[in-house]
Amino acid sequence: MPQDESGQEGTDLEAEKGEGIQDKRLSNLSEEKGKEFQPQAEIPEDSLVATSEDILFQKEDRANVYPLTLTWSFGWNSSLPVYYIRDENQRVLLYVCAHTAVIYNVFNNNQHHLQGHPNVISCLCISEDRRWIATADKGPNCLIIIWDSFTGIPVHTIFDSCPEGNGIGAIAITRDAKYLATISDAEIQKVCIWRWTLAVETPACTLDLPKEYGFQNYLIFNPTNNKELVSNSKTQAIYYLWCEERDILAHSAPHLTEKTFNKLVGKLTQSVFHLNLTQILSATMEGKLVVWDIYRPPSSASASLDFPHIKPCKLVHLQKEGITVLTTVDSYIVTGDIRGNIKFYDRTLSIVNWYSHFKLSSIRTLSFSKTPAAPPTEKSNYPPDCTLKGDLFIVRNLIIGTSDATVYHLTTDGTKLEKLFVEPKDAICAISCHPYQPLLAIGSLCGMIKVWDYEKKKYLFSRVFEKGLGIQSLTYNPEGVLLGAGFTEGTVYILDAMSLENQIPEPFKYSRTSVTHVSFSHDSQYMATADVRFTVSVYVVVVRNGHRVWEYLARLRSHRKSICSLLFGVHLDSNEPRLLSLGKDRLLIEYNLLKSSKDHLEVLDIHRTDQGNYPTCMVWYPPLTRELFLLICNSGYKVKLFNSTTKMCRKTLLGPVYGSSIEQVQILPVKSTLELQKRYMVFINRDKVGLQILPVDGNPHKTSAIICHPSGVAGMTVSYDGCYAFTAGGHDRSVVQWKINLSALEAAVSLGGEDLTPFYGLVAGGREGKFYRELEDYFYYSQLRSQGIDTMETRKVSEHIRLSELPFVMRAVGFYPSEEKIEDMFNEIRFSEYVDTGKLIDKINLPDFFKVYLNHRPPFGNTMRGIQHSFDILGFTNSKGEKVIRREDFLKLLLTKGEHMTEEEMCDCFATLFGLNPEGWKSEPAASSIKGSEICFEEQLPDEITAEIFTTDILGLTISQDFTQDPLVSEVVRNV
Repeated sequence: MPQDESGQEGTDLEAEKGEGIQDKRLSNLSEEKGKEFQPQAEIPEDSLVATSEDILFQKEDRANVYPLTLTWSFGWNSSLPVYYIRDENQRVLLYVCAHTAVIYNVFNNNQHHLQGHPNVISCLCISEDRRWIATADKGPNCLIIIWDSFTGIPVHTIFDSCPEGNGIGAIAITRDAKYLATISDAEIQKVCIWRWTLAVETPACTLDLPKEYGFQNYLIFNPTNNKELVSNSKTQAIYYLWCEERDILAHSAPHLTEKTFNKLVGKLTQSVFHLNLTQILSATMEGKLVVWDIYRPPSSASASLDFPHIKPCKLVHLQKEGITVLTTVDSYIVTGDIRGNIKFYDRTLSIVNWYSHFKLSSIRTLSFSKTPAAPPTEKSNYPPDCTLKGDLFIVRNLIIGTSDATVYHLTTDGTKLEKLFVEPKDAICAISCHPYQPLLAIGSLCGMIKVWDYEKKKYLFSRVFEKGLGIQSLTYNPEGVLLGAGFTEGTVYILDAMSLENQIPEPFKYSRTSVTHVSFSHDSQYMATADVRFTVSVYVVVVRNGHRVWEYLARLRSHRKSICSLLFGVHLDSNEPRLLSLGKDRLLIEYNLLKSSKDHLEVLDIHRTDQGNYPTCMVWYPPLTRELFLLICNSGYKVKLFNSTTKMCRKTLLGPVYGSSIEQVQILPVKSTLELQKRYMVFINRDKVGLQILPVDGNPHKTSAIICHPSGVAGMTVSYDGCYAFTAGGHDRSVVQWKINLSALEAAVSLGGEDLTPFYGLVAGGREGKFYRELEDYFYYSQLRSQGIDTMETRKVSEHIRLSELPFVMRAVGFYPSEEKIEDMFNEIRFSEYVDTGKLIDKINLPDFFKVYLNHRPPFGNTMRGIQHSFDILGFTNSKGEKVIRREDFLKLLLTKGEHMTEEEMCDCFATLFGLNPEGWKSEPAASSIKGSEICFEEQLPDEITAEIFTTDILGLTISQDFTQDPLVSEVVRNV
C-alpha cells in the first residue's frame, strides 16, 4: 500500500472535523449531517478535501518515489457493480480490479487508482451525489475505506470492522452519505451501522443474524429514511430499523416458502424500497417480485412492544426471465434480467418501456447518471413509451454491465448503445510482452486473447476461441512474429503475432492436459511446451516443398512432479539451442536437441538441485562474472547459482523474504551496453511483485516488493525496454501494469549501509548483540582448536579459519546443515576465485563466514512445524492420537535412510547428547569417547518418540512458548 495515500488519512480526518466549511465542501449533504462535523482542529488552507470541485484528473502526477508504481489496471471484476460517477462533459466510471478501485475517465482514457486494501475488494457503494465512495475487502486485516471521489483521497479507514478477520460481504451508504452499513462475511453474519463522519472506530450498533437466514449478500438503505434498511439472501429478505437513540437495530425476517403464495417463488436476487415508501420489493430468478408490506406502529405505541415489521402480501409474476438487477430511478422501478433485457415499471408495476433489442448477455449491474435527463427539445429523439398515451420515454443515461464482462453506455436520447470495454470473464493466467514493440498479449481461461498497446493504453485486437479452449500460457517468439499459445485441454496453437490467425494448418494436440509453459529457442527453430502431466514436448521448423513449417518432434515425461520452468539457452561454442526443464521433483534436466529424432527426445544430463526444499523457477543469470550461471529459486527462500555447464551449485544466497517463496523470475532487459554491469531482477511470489538488484548477495535492502494480487499471482512479464512489469491475477480477472523506477531502489540500498552493515540487522541484537559476540567467540575458539588446545608453542594470530572447521562453528551457533549443504558451502568458498586466479581457497575469514552463515541458514530458524512434518511422514498414530516413531524404527532410520550414520557415529552422537562423554570430546586431540560403545538405548530412549520428545529430551533444544504462529526451536540448552 503506497504510504502517500495511507499516510494522508490523519490529516484528512482533521480536515473533516474543521470549522465553518461544511456548507462549502459538503453542499450535497443534509444539514443534519453537517452538525456532526464538530470543530476540533484548524483546517489547513491547502486541504484537498475542503474543495467542492472535482479535481481528480487535474492533479499532477506525484513524484515517482517507489520502485514499483501502479500505472494501469487491465480488466474488471464483473462480480461487482460499475458506477456512473461523472457525466455531462466527461464520462467517468468506478469499478474494481482485484484490491484496487479504479476511477476511469472514458473520454480522456486515463485512470485514477484507489489503493489501500490488503485483500481483494468484496463490495463497494457510492453516495447519491457521487462524492463519497466506500470500499470493503474480504480476508485477514480487512479494511473499510471511505474515499473522496473529487480528490481520490481516503478520508476515513475502519480497521477493526471484523475482528474475526472474515471481511465484509455487503455494504450500503445512505442517500446523504451520513451513515454506512455493512454485513460481514462470516458463518454468523454481523450487521453494523457506522457513523463514519465522526471518524469513529466502532459501529453505532450491531446485530448478529441467525444462520438459517442464509448468506445475506445484498444491502440497501431506504433513500428517504436513514434508519431503514433491507437485505436479502437467496431465500430470505430482512427489514431493519435502527433506533438511533438506543443504538438498537431491530429486524423483521418473515419466513417465505412456496406455501406462502402456493406458487414457486424462486431465489431472491436484489431488494429495494418501493417508491410508495410503504412496501419493499424483492426480485427473484423466476421473474417475479415479492411485495412486502411495511407495518410501522404509530409513534404513540411503545417501541419496545411493537417494532415495525414486514409481511409478504403479494407475489407479482413480472416477466418470464429471471431478474438479476432491481433498482429505482426517478419515478421508475427498473429491472435487468438474464436475457439482457432492461425494463421500466411505474409505481403500480405496469410496464412503461423496455430495451430488449440490444441482444446483451445477462445484466449484472445498472448505474444511472447523476444528472437528470434533459427536457426534450426539437432535436431530441427520445422514444415513445408503451402506454396508451405514448408519451416520450425520458430517463437518465446509464451504464450497463453484463455477465460476459462487457460494459456499455446507453444514451437514452436517441437510444445509442456504445460498448466501452470488453474484459475477460474468467481467470487470466497467460501474459506476454512483445520483444521489441509496446504490445501486451493477455490470455484468459474463457478463451479470449487481447492485445494492448500498453503505452497508449489502447486495445488493438483480439480473438475468442471456441468454447472449451482456455488459454493457459502465451509466449512471443524472439522475432516477435509468432505467438505460441498453450490451452487448458492440451492444444498448442502457433499464431501470427499481429492478426492472431493460425500459422499452422491444424493446432498441435499431443497432450491431454493443460499446457503450462511455452518457450521458443533464440533462433526460433524450436518451440517447447510443458504440461501438468510432467511432460516436455518439442516442435521444430522444417522445410517442406520450399516452405518453412512447424512439425512435432518428440515428447518425454521427464519429471515426476510438476514442471516449474522450461528454458532455452545457447551453446556458446556452437550457437546451437539448449533446452532445460526444472521440476518440483528437484530435478534439472537438459535435453540433447541435436541427437533427438522423431518421437525420441534425448536427455543429455540430470542433476538434483535441492535436498529438502523444492525449486520454484529458474532463469539465465546475466553475465556479471566470467562464469555463466543458472539462477534457481527454491521454496526455502533461497537463490542458488549453478554453473551453466557442470551444474555444480556455486552459490547459495538468501532470496527475497516476503511471506512466500519466489514463483517466477525475469531479468530486466538493458537499453544499452553501458548498463550491462548493472542488472536487475523482477520476481513474483504468491501475492506480490518485486525488484532486486543484482548481483544477488543476500542484502535485504536490495529488494523491494508490493502486493499486486492478494488472491494470488498467476503470471508475470516484462516490457522489452525494461520500463514496465505486468502481473496477471488469475481468478481476480485483472492484469496490472507497474512502472519500474530503479533509482528509488538504488536509493534504498544506499540508505541501508555498506559492507556488512545491512547484514548485521539479520541477526538478533545486530553487530553489538549477544549472538554476534558469541559467533566471534566460536570463530576464534576454532582457531585455537585447530592449533591444539594443549600446545605450549607460540600462537599464530590469523583472521581466518580452515575450511574444515566451518561446519563445527555453524553447528555451534545453532545451524545444523546436512552433509550436502556442507559440501555446497565448501564448493562455494573453494571455487570463489578459481575463474579469476585459477587457485582454490582453503580458508575463510569472519566477515565471509558471517555472510555464508546468513545465506545458508533457514530464514526463519528451526521450527516445530518442520520437525512435526517429518514425524507425520515417518511415524504412525498411536493410541493417544499422537504421531510417533518406535524406538527401533527410529534407530533404523538413522542407520539406513538419507545421509545415514554408521553405528559408531550414532553411538557417539547419543553419548554426547545424553552427557555420557566428557566436555570437549573430539574437540581436543587427546580426548576420546569413553562410553559411546556402552550406551543402552532401551534405557535412554522411550519406546515411542514424539516430535516434542525428540526436540527437547533428545536434542536438548528449547521450544518458544509462543504457539500462536509456529514455535521456533532455539539453540542447544547450554547445561545439557
